[in-house]
Amino acid sequence: MTKKSTFILALVAALGFLFSFQAEQASALTRFISIGTGGTGGVYYPYGGGVAEIWTRNVKGVKAVAEVTGASVENTKLCHKGETLFGEIMSDVAFQAYTGTGKFKDKPQKIRGMFVMYPNVYHIVTRQDSGINSIADLKGKKVSVGAPGSGTEFMTNLILAGALNVPYDSFNVFRLSFNENANALKDNSIKAGIWCVAPPTSSIMDLATTHKIRVIPFSQDEIDKVTSKYPFYAGYTLPAGTYNGQDKDVYTASVWNTFICNADLDDELVYELTKAVFENQEFLMKIHHFAKYTTPENAVKYSAIPLHPGAIKYIKEKGIEVPDRLIAK
Repeated sequence: MTKKSTFILALVAALGFLFSFQAEQASALTRFISIGTGGTGGVYYPYGGGVAEIWTRNVKGVKAVAEVTGASVENTKLCHKGETLFGEIMSDVAFQAYTGTGKFKDKPQKIRGMFVMYPNVYHIVTRQDSGINSIADLKGKKVSVGAPGSGTEFMTNLILAGALNVPYDSFNVFRLSFNENANALKDNSIKAGIWCVAPPTSSIMDLATTHKIRVIPFSQDEIDKVTSKYPFYAGYTLPAGTYNGQDKDVYTASVWNTFICNADLDDELVYELTKAVFENQEFLMKIHHFAKYTTPENAVKYSAIPLHPGAIKYIKEKGIEVPDRLIAK
């Protein structure tokens, strides 16, 4: 081998080592972030995907992805254990998880709020030929209460069993995801499916294009029973025309969603991530119009749990007062 060939080989090896070293250094400087969302048939997944894209584009050294999960309860546990660090959950779950009550009795979760996302609306959906016209009519029927570990199932248990005297043993319980709900209603293998989601949601829209649906209303007395027992819930009017064939307003229940993070995360990181979301709200609104509710003002007005210090720092920079109840002691 000539001296020239030897030199070229050595140069190639050195360049290869240099590029490999630079790649390793870049990888070491990149923080990979997972966001716990929900199933693909709801809003959590696309919303979380939007947040992930905002963070990847706008926060230096961050590469984020949205993970399909069982939603609120599972996301809370993943965040507490540090397996995802970030998650989307319903505020009823957030309250009990932070305080160590209810489903999380004596097991407070290590979570903080970053911002509130939007209100989730409770949908009890049936086919018009189901014979179900009221909540009481669910008794004795095949009903999907939501996916295991989801906020929908969590809320359903509190509302039906806890507030309205329609316990799970009074009907045939199925635990299906949103897409599975729609498919099961199409083939008539369940009589009602329950969603807690930002309207309109794709899985119900798809169902309504092929079958005549009914969204079961709450009476004012039923809403009063729910909200008096669980003040983190509220009444909500689902406007007529939200779904194909829904020609009347439907009065139902609602709950805000909270975007959480692990309590031990670095303040500066959470500050940068929170700032990126609020300053790119228009991008999120292109994914779902309910992102119009994702504002610093709503964070302090509707958060059910204390906010992370990094989020508080950004909100205060916007001149918004943060109440004592949202500052962890």
